[in-house]
Amino acid sequence: MKALIIGCGIGGPTTAMALQRVGIDAEIFEAYDVPADNVGSFLNVASNGLDALRTLDAHREVLKAGIPTPRMVMWSGTGKRLGEVANGLALDDGTVSHTIQRADLYRIVRDEAVRRGIPISYGRRLVSYEENEKSVTARFEDGTEASGDILIAADGVHSRTRSLLDPAAPAPRYSGLYNFGGIVKDTGRTGEPGVYNMIFGRKAFFGYTVSDSGETWWFANLPRELGDVPPDWKATLVEAFAGDDNVSAELVGRGSVELALPIHDLPAVPTWHRGRVLLTGDAAHATSPSSGQGASMAIEDAIVLAACLRDEHGHAAAFESYERRRRARVERVVAWSKKISDSKAAGPVARVFRDLMLPVFLRRSAGDDSLAWMYRHHVEL
Repeated sequence: MKALIIGCGIGGPTTAMALQRVGIDAEIFEAYDVPADNVGSFLNVASNGLDALRTLDAHREVLKAGIPTPRMVMWSGTGKRLGEVANGLALDDGTVSHTIQRADLYRIVRDEAVRRGIPISYGRRLVSYEENEKSVTARFEDGTEASGDILIAADGVHSRTRSLLDPAAPAPRYSGLYNFGGIVKDTGRTGEPGVYNMIFGRKAFFGYTVSDSGETWWFANLPRELGDVPPDWKATLVEAFAGDDNVSAELVGRGSVELALPIHDLPAVPTWHRGRVLLTGDAAHATSPSSGQGASMAIEDAIVLAACLRDEHGHAAAFESYERRRRARVERVVAWSKKISDSKAAGPVARVFRDLMLPVFLRRSAGDDSLAWMYRHHVEL
């Protein structure tokens, strides 16, 4: 069997590596002309995602490049400490969730796939595909094409494959928030290493953590009408945080704003597969960054898909099995993440209610068992 994989983000290379483990050849096709070595700010790889990477024996470089971030402390914009919750649950060997530069994670999984002999072609933007009883052929914008037994879409929240598979598929859903990120590269400490400080400001949400070297990694979520782009995002953010009793405005002002993107997720996608074509990762179930689970879900998908293709008779049965094993879990994560995102875009009245109720919610969810469904989930080949 040969798989054509559309997209070389995180899901594409990990899917190819998982398929290779069960004896399936894969080739990755990336729409952009060059690798995404300098794209994006940073993200969370939760403990369950690191556990999945370990199943692929691809976790070591990720751990080296990331910052251990096992805890989150919540604050109001007035400086009130609202409570604390775990950022994932430690694995049996003590491994905790890590924060890593998005470009580093891309590079690590891509380079590991290449090291294992998996071919990657760039500048191959999918425009259509055609299938028959024996194969599927992908056609690309540059006029080339490729054929295989199955086609796996790992092309993200704005997936071209999803719209080809089902023209009636739901469009990405704007969360009402723009996402920003930056790093202040100096030796001044603004918090305890390994702790995310999450601040529900009066006008926007702010989060930051510090590395052992003293660098401060920050992100912000700003409620905004989609497409309402000011001439200077940095000035807009500083103004949004100016009235809060914390370091958010100072940190934004001291560095550069490296990312300004609208946050989207996906409502439930009815059709994950048809014929020889299957959606995975964000193409099937994009979640907002608020849960810190996007990368982890894609890696879990890769392993479950490979196991299904190994264990079931034929791709049709494998795709059905994959959906049965994954749909309920990933849709629960999407819903969880949306709930968090909605709280970040709360209006004045909702903010007061949120700040009153959040300490109660955090106390109830502080125990290991409450989020074990998310972080203790183990997939294997």
